[in-house]
Amino acid sequence: MRIVELIPGTGTFLCGSCLRDTALARALRRRGHDVEVVPLYLPLAQETPDADGRGAVRMGGLNLYLRHRSSVFRHVPRALTGWLDAGPLLRLGARRSEMTDPHDLGAVTVSMLLGLDGPIRAEVEALATSLAAGPRPDVVLLSNAMLVGVARGLGERLGAPVVCTLQGEEPFLDALPAPHREAAWDALRTHARDVRRFLAVSAAYGAAMADRLALASDRLRVVWNGIDVDDLAPADAPPSAPTIGYLARMSPEKGLETLVDAFLRIEEPADVRLRIAGVRLAGDVPFVESLLRRVEAAGRADRVDVRPNVSREEKVRFLRSLSVLSVPATYGESFGLYLLEAWACGVPVVQPRHAAFPELVEATGAGVLCAPDDPDDLAAALSRLLADEPGRARLGAAGRTAVLDRFTSDAMAARVEEALDAL
Repeated sequence: MRIVELIPGTGTFLCGSCLRDTALARALRRRGHDVEVVPLYLPLAQETPDADGRGAVRMGGLNLYLRHRSSVFRHVPRALTGWLDAGPLLRLGARRSEMTDPHDLGAVTVSMLLGLDGPIRAEVEALATSLAAGPRPDVVLLSNAMLVGVARGLGERLGAPVVCTLQGEEPFLDALPAPHREAAWDALRTHARDVRRFLAVSAAYGAAMADRLALASDRLRVVWNGIDVDDLAPADAPPSAPTIGYLARMSPEKGLETLVDAFLRIEEPADVRLRIAGVRLAGDVPFVESLLRRVEAAGRADRVDVRPNVSREEKVRFLRSLSVLSVPATYGESFGLYLLEAWACGVPVVQPRHAAFPELVEATGAGVLCAPDDPDDLAAALSRLLADEPGRARLGAAGRTAVLDRFTSDAMAARVEEALDAL
């Protein structure tokens, strides 16, 4: 099967969706499929050297923005503006702005969702033309529903069904300011009709999006995420001191403040430590520094370690140094790859009882749930687990077994293949 997979890039920082999508492409190739990864907007940032991260960017972010903002620019032939899609130029633009902040992207998001019916029509047509110049795909796979604006144009030009993954759209769209929020949801519902099938990364998120988009049950399948596990393994021995870990973007919506507040409430074990790792953008620095001042005021600065923007090797070492992981996200997280990565290293988790977390904890038997947005309940759950070394070992072993059995990238690719074959 020939598959064209469209993935929005971030330019300079790692995102879970990008890692999931490129892992899927590699796994589908191992199963014998011809997969072309097409970066959109910005270059793909990858943990490891990967040809998928170096492909030519289509619908470059600068061209999109200028066509959205300028009625004059919309009439400039696409052949004269292609130089704006150069990777170095796009990376420079990404470094100079927070290009993924929903508060600043409302109008552009609506334009993208409108596709052929909006100001970026020329970009959609150029994308379709470039893909039509190559071998005809059997299916076009969209990374997320923010891309449904291109579905009709690609489906008609390529004569191939369009399939769309559902992952992370709801919190982004709900964070847009009015009136863009309502306009974006309206456009998404309209152009969802151009998609043959949706693949939700969890049952909980699939149910939420099916309700928001009025999707019939036969148009939606659940395909759990999977990860590459070759370099992920438990540590040879537990850490010398009980250690809580956080692995996600260092931002308020991921619940870092809730975790820090919980850490400061933990009295037993007295030598507990907190290790924080993940993406930290320029806009996140004041938030992180405010939390560290709170930790210092409490006299615990020597027990907190912050590691921003870690490499793949650093992340693996970080995970193997933990007793337990917690990312108490405050919003409706669609999945959470950090859970699979922790479980693959034999590390149990403590997560809030909402979104996809109950589903994944139940499926693996590898964690403990607590009340959402409640530092006291989170602290109590962490304290109990840290005091129970046999319990931690049992949960961690269950998590690793579950990941190896059901949550690898190869298992994910098999489920995606089954869904595509059913078309």
